Amino acid sequence: MPHHSKRATLSVLPLWLVHYRRENLSSDIVAGAILAILVIPQSLAYALLAGLPPQVGLYASILPVIAYIWLGSSSLQALGPVAITSIMTYAVLSPLMAPGSPQYITMAAGLCLLSGLMTMAFGFLRLGFLSQLLSRPVVSGFISGSAVLIIISQLKFLLGVQATGSNSWQSLLSLLEHVQQTNPVTLTLGISALLWLMLSRYGLVPLASRLGWNTKRAEVWVRVMPLVVLATASVAMVALELDTRHQVAVVGAIKEGLGGIHFFLPGLDDLRTLFAPALIMAFIGTVQNITMGQALAAKYRERLEPNRELVGLGAANVVAAFYSGMPVGGGLSRTAINLAAGARTPMASLSAAISMLLIVLAGTHWFARLPLAVLAASIVVAAISMIDLKAFVQAWNYDRADALALLGAAAGVLLLGLELGIATGILLSLVTLLVRASTPHIAVIGRIVGTEHFRNVERHGVETIPGALFLRIDESLFFGNLNAVEARLSAELMKDARICDLVLIMSAVNRVDTTAMEALTDVNRDLSARGIRLHLAEVKGPVQDRLLHSPLWKALSGKVHMSVNSAFETLAAERRVDTGLYVI
Repeated sequence: MPHHSKRATLSVLPLWLVHYRRENLSSDIVAGAILAILVIPQSLAYALLAGLPPQVGLYASILPVIAYIWLGSSSLQALGPVAITSIMTYAVLSPLMAPGSPQYITMAAGLCLLSGLMTMAFGFLRLGFLSQLLSRPVVSGFISGSAVLIIISQLKFLLGVQATGSNSWQSLLSLLEHVQQTNPVTLTLGISALLWLMLSRYGLVPLASRLGWNTKRAEVWVRVMPLVVLATASVAMVALELDTRHQVAVVGAIKEGLGGIHFFLPGLDDLRTLFAPALIMAFIGTVQNITMGQALAAKYRERLEPNRELVGLGAANVVAAFYSGMPVGGGLSRTAINLAAGARTPMASLSAAISMLLIVLAGTHWFARLPLAVLAASIVVAAISMIDLKAFVQAWNYDRADALALLGAAAGVLLLGLELGIATGILLSLVTLLVRASTPHIAVIGRIVGTEHFRNVERHGVETIPGALFLRIDESLFFGNLNAVEARLSAELMKDARICDLVLIMSAVNRVDTTAMEALTDVNRDLSARGIRLHLAEVKGPVQDRLLHSPLWKALSGKVHMSVNSAFETLAAERRVDTGLYVI
């Protein structure tokens, strides 16, 4: 091959493939095959959760995965159908049309396409920082609220009853109205599967540890258990003919073959309907993928490129729109299985995609008699694991504002729906941020005797200068916190009529906006009229660069000091007196 052709070929290959080490190949191939087999129940279940044909969940684990590993940056994150985007698809489209209908499938593909294009746009425009708009407690609240909605949506399958409704709460009311029609065989099957999965997920590893068994082997069994339960239930279905004798609902006939790629463009009316939900789905995917990718990168000492990650995720959803119609994202359980199976590079995901392709080609008719109640049980168990009570307790003990934001996000999802719920979460994050910024911590400080260190006078025994007040402001100054700052200044000045020097320590001030600069100018003028000099200390370079061109800098009655200690020594020398020990 000519040199220039080889170089061109390498330029279109992902870096991980160009620098791939052959010794990782066997581990990655085996890990991918294990992943493909173990996520079959999850893929089918999440497709049904989204209101789509079950085979779509399998399709979404093939070509979209290849698109992601080609363009994304996380080497170990496993992509596929996930619970959050699945329930969002159902929540958006089920009030408009019948789940599973041709129109529903087309609209789901349109939603997937729009969210994918938006996510790619986020990446190209370098908007990866948008993931920081939601605090961790708010994200936890949103996910926990969504998990409750997922559980509600699966109750009808566990009970074997027909329940309708344009939202989860209407479905719950409908469920209560039809609860007397519960199919006892379906309920027994579903509850048995649910209990078995719960016991294996939360009890097997602790039991193995208590008995001195191999906990790693127990963890493998926990991951394999959904497949074992589903296979056992399917055998029981066939052997006892539960679907025909007792009307236990099953997946039903599944379209054979690989499926095709269908190119389409949503109509103008569809775009209007889907734009807002797609934007929210793109935003949630951004937060989820980057958060998980950063956690993996920190744990395995890798470098994550957030914007490239968004391009990969967006491309995967664009491919999914034309191929399966089901949105995809980084799945926590998929990634855990991938790592536990021994994955070392994205080659494991490629192996998983090829393995899933072979499974689909081998025949999906094996899945036709899978009981919906057991699939619902696996979804419920996954949803329960998404409810993070520990995060709430930790937030409540550490910061009540974060705990209330978590509760507010969860309540927003439950009471208002997913779209307004995430909007509520963003609003709560911003409100919490503004409340904290508008109430800055301000401390009166003094010098620890015999050192150049300055500390809060209320916490330490320090020395002070008579007639001098040293105030440290621990927040950037902007229009939102000026009232609090000015009120604290006035309160401190009123405590001591001898004060003739006020030193503002600005070591924690990263920015002073125009309103704050004008307010400080007014403070400087008012203090000068009262015979009090205003000094600044430890002003950061970027802040000083701006203030140099401001009226404050020219009119400042005092001096600008490089350090607090310099200001302290200068004012002490001016007074020509010994400093006194501040007594707490």
